[in-house]
Amino acid sequence: MRVLYFGDVFASPGRAAVRFALARLVPEHQVDFVVVNGENCAHGNGILPEMAQDLLDNGVDVITTGNHVWDQKQIIPYMATTTRLIRPANYPDIPAFKTPGRGSTVVEARAKPGLKLGVIQVMGRVFMDSLDCPFRVAEDEASKLEALGIECILVDIHAEASSEKQAFAHYMDGKVSAVIGSHSHVQTADERILPGGTAAITDAGMCGCFDSVIGVKKEISIQRFLTKRPFRWEPAEGAGGYCAVLVEIEENTGKAVSIQRFRETAVV
Repeated sequence: MRVLYFGDVFASPGRAAVRFALARLVPEHQVDFVVVNGENCAHGNGILPEMAQDLLDNGVDVITTGNHVWDQKQIIPYMATTTRLIRPANYPDIPAFKTPGRGSTVVEARAKPGLKLGVIQVMGRVFMDSLDCPFRVAEDEASKLEALGIECILVDIHAEASSEKQAFAHYMDGKVSAVIGSHSHVQTADERILPGGTAAITDAGMCGCFDSVIGVKKEISIQRFLTKRPFRWEPAEGAGGYCAVLVEIEENTGKAVSIQRFRETAVV
């Protein structure tokens, strides 16, 4: 099984780059599943239903999100219409205030009936909102999928601190097939297979305009740092590129065989 994951998609340059990369990488590498972090699709803040549907229509199997999942309110009713868009599973979920959406899903390969992938998302707590424990929640979600007979499981950990993402990967080693970090928009060069057979990378990077500061116009970002004043973020304009990770997994064991990262900075 081959799973292709795209890092955080930032605004229109990121969306265009993902469409370009899907047309090229999926047939070239005989990809079975595509997972995309789409939380910044809408002008860098959240994702709109039509954008989510466009990704799905272009061959994406699962869309993960993160801390910006609620930025566009229109996405909340859309969550009830699909199992292919998920949010962090460790948002508190109590009867009086049930969190919309779902934190994990199972999808079947479009070209290989019977071949299934489980996808889980959790969010870190260091320098971010203090949600439920991502370690325990992910372990519990993985156990539930395993009970359903799902051997191949990918986890998107949306977190700020590299240390938290690395600790999480080691904690989940042998329990899932892959742990892929998102949120920082900067791709790390530490892709590896852990001793228990889990593929891991601290951050997959982003899809968007790389002539920027993590997708934002560099002039605005510099002004914020120089003046400490709250200038409004604006997505950078220009050619979009993409960051992605390809993971190959043994279908019968759920263990990762290889992990490869891609980074092209200006494709469309």
